Amino acid sequence: MRFLNTRQSISENAFELINIFIMLIICFLTLYPIWYCIVNSFNDGADAMMGGIYWWPRMFSIDNYKAVFADTSILKAFAVTILRTVIGTALAVYFTAMVSYALSKKELAGRKIYMMIGSITLFFSGGLIPFFILIKKIGLYDNFLVFIIPSMFYFFNAIIFIAFFKELPSALEESAKIDGANDVVIFIKIIIPLSTPVLATIAIYVGVYHWNDYFAGVIFIKSMDLQPIQTFLYKIIAENTSGQMMGRAAGSINQGAVTSQSIKLATMVATTFPIVCVYPFLQKYFVKGILLGSVKG
Repeated sequence: MRFLNTRQSISENAFELINIFIMLIICFLTLYPIWYCIVNSFNDGADAMMGGIYWWPRMFSIDNYKAVFADTSILKAFAVTILRTVIGTALAVYFTAMVSYALSKKELAGRKIYMMIGSITLFFSGGLIPFFILIKKIGLYDNFLVFIIPSMFYFFNAIIFIAFFKELPSALEESAKIDGANDVVIFIKIIIPLSTPVLATIAIYVGVYHWNDYFAGVIFIKSMDLQPIQTFLYKIIAENTSGQMMGRAAGSINQGAVTSQSIKLATMVATTFPIVCVYPFLQKYFVKGILLGSVKG
């Protein structure tokens, strides 16, 4: 086989073959459940109830997706999630970078105290009930900003930023200060453009969190117009509201071709597809950013 090195010993080649075999099994176990959901979501719901569908749809149908998107609630939920992901990710990345840039400077007054407090938050939290009371007291309950403000800063992300900023040449900042630039100008015009890999890495972390989070919508949102798409999916699965979706789409679909289970699968695929499409475009920055933020740190 071409991937085997003829200069290596038989035991080394055997070890590589075993590793490849194990990784293929892990990839299959990871990807097949996703493929299974996609295949069954495009199959006639009544036919899928008989089972035996593993690789390809037996009776291809898009009625499941018609039933999903006939409900205007899912479109509102998509809009809330997209808005939350874009605004929340942009603000979180910029705010975390700004705080981390300050914490990366040894001359910052009280730096050790800030770092100690931040480190404590990695292991302990105040608990859900105190956090819920805090959210209500500051007026964020049933407010769109409850998705944005509490998630603007995570100390774990700050650690990656700090490790990266520490490795930037100090001569860049010194020369900029000689030219009359202050810290804000240096941060915006010099530091940020040089930090594309780590910015993309943190953007992936935060963006995936915002897209996948359902818990905030369940606990802090009571208005249907403000629930994100993952909360919408949670209610379909947990509260079995798929029957209501079938009722709303009664005029546009074949009722016998759609079941509660098929609607759940179609909703899962529809809510996951956008973030899966975005991830590959940022993958190269993700790998590079992780290396810069960990190896150099």
